Amino acid sequence: MERPKYRGYLKLLILNLLEEKPLHGYGIMAELEKRYEIPGPSAGAIYPLLANLKRNNLIEVVETEKREKKLYKITEKGRAYLQEHQNELKEALEKVERFREFSRLGGRELFKTIKEVMEALPSLSDSQKVEISEEIENFTKRIKLILLGGE
Repeated sequence: MERPKYRGYLKLLILNLLEEKPLHGYGIMAELEKRYEIPGPSAGAIYPLLANLKRNNLIEVVETEKREKKLYKITEKGRAYLQEHQNELKEALEKVERFREFSRLGGRELFKTIKEVMEALPSLSDSQKVEISEEIENFTKRIKLILLGGE
């Protein structure tokens, strides 16, 4: 998903989840990952967003479970907001579906490998860097050919 709209999409996806049933913060994170295969939005992303949604009266805390867990529920204002933003919600769900399909094609493994390369860069030899560069160049050429319908 595109970064500039990511927070807005996440806001709509959370409201969409809460329209079905009340959830606590961890439950929201788990449900986002399970249902939409969004790679674990962190607590640092979710809880400030929940605070913002609550501040804007789009959600409310219905009860506090054991150990101070807050259970969040969508409000009528939140339902109206979700209804007003159906086009954006549809767009978010379409992008999530594309991301899910990309993950099934190996995208998740690709992201992990890119992360490993980024972390290993300082310790790689010049010859390893050249090899990686050549592999990336060949890989991107092959993918572009596939996208163009070539072989």
